[in-house]
Amino acid sequence: MEKRQGSIAAEDREEAQRRLQEIGCQILRASRDELYLGMRFMDVALSSFMYCMDSGVSPFGTDGNTVYFHPSQLGGLYRQNRILVNRGYLHMVLHCIFRHMTKQGMDGRYWNLSCDIAAEHIIDGCDQRAVRFSRSLLRRETYRKLEAEKKTLHAERIYKLLRQWELPQRDIEKLEREFYVDDHRYWENQNPQKRPDPNLNKKWQEIDERMETDLETFSKEASEKSGSFLEQLKIQNKERYDYKEFLRKFSVLQEELGVDPDTFDYHFYSYGLSLYGNMPLIEPQETKEVKKVKEFAVVIDTSMSCSGALVRKFLEETYSVLTEEDGFFKKVNVHMIQCDEEVQSDVKITSSEELKEYMEHLQLFGEGGTDFRPAFEHCTRMVEQGEFENLKGLIYFTDGYGIYPNKMPPYQTAFVFLEEEYKDADVPSWAMKLILTGEEWREKHGYKTGETGN
Repeated sequence: MEKRQGSIAAEDREEAQRRLQEIGCQILRASRDELYLGMRFMDVALSSFMYCMDSGVSPFGTDGNTVYFHPSQLGGLYRQNRILVNRGYLHMVLHCIFRHMTKQGMDGRYWNLSCDIAAEHIIDGCDQRAVRFSRSLLRRETYRKLEAEKKTLHAERIYKLLRQWELPQRDIEKLEREFYVDDHRYWENQNPQKRPDPNLNKKWQEIDERMETDLETFSKEASEKSGSFLEQLKIQNKERYDYKEFLRKFSVLQEELGVDPDTFDYHFYSYGLSLYGNMPLIEPQETKEVKKVKEFAVVIDTSMSCSGALVRKFLEETYSVLTEEDGFFKKVNVHMIQCDEEVQSDVKITSSEELKEYMEHLQLFGEGGTDFRPAFEHCTRMVEQGEFENLKGLIYFTDGYGIYPNKMPPYQTAFVFLEEEYKDADVPSWAMKLILTGEEWREKHGYKTGETGN
């Protein structure tokens, strides 16, 4: 009898758990659908989760694939105001879009807070009924202080500012309570033992690139209602470029000395040796076709707005890529051009050794205003004069403040910006853009804020 009663009790518990799971899923699906009605450009992002009950989470959280929810806390939040659930759902989606959960090497407490503030700032800036909610005085004052620099408030910048403020413990705790929305325990950067999931990053990279396209093609009204969301997406996606891969856009197919294993038949080679002693029937090919970078032009903005120290770090990055065995031909044709309002110098580089020599004895000429046109005219003349056989592209390192050419040149063009000073309002549509995140760039190369010099 007791055994039977125990079995019935276990079945009742399972049924109760099943019902709680279903109710939680219904609440989250309802939230997803309501968000979709006002933000159709987020259709894929909103629908990218599975839902799973977890009594250890408060009130919900995500690892990028699944939304975990506490049944009673989720239900309580929904009964209080369904807008709070909508905001929480969108908050988690934004964490995923901007890959907050994969960022490594940050102080956990400040990073968690920065990510929450960044997500809430976007939501509070959205003119959407589904997420509209009154803002507290603390929240308004925090936004006002953060917005003082007039720059895009992504998590990295907020993190930097919070560290600079050196707030007392009491104030940090107030901000944590104010901006806490979801549980970050499932984030891969919260667990040092957890291996990064490259598929997760790829999944959300594809989603946010599609979202950016949809936002730009949707109505003007939809874009305006998204607040700073589109701007942040643009920065996010441009920052995702890897400089090495970026340079490979200028690669060409050409023969190079070296054994080509794909065209070498070891059977004939071995048969010849066994039949004739030291006479193989086939020799390995001495050349092979490879796709590497051979020709491009680098233009350095030497106007007063560009730091000499930062230019050196940019050249160091270029050098590190150039010296990789599989990236560039042994003999290259790279022109290092310095330009402010006019071309100040042009040095031809034919090898990694010459580039190293150029960097070690770097002198910057100029310090006038910024006009991009003379450098383009100079490169076009070199193409016409045969200085370049097959110029694939021009890379312009600049802060972006200058006069752009009106006409597209006969080669690909890429402008490389430092994110802090990046302005793309006037960049021609035919030009590629690469944004180097200032903080990460400096950390990678040991460049300190305030470092100057030519």
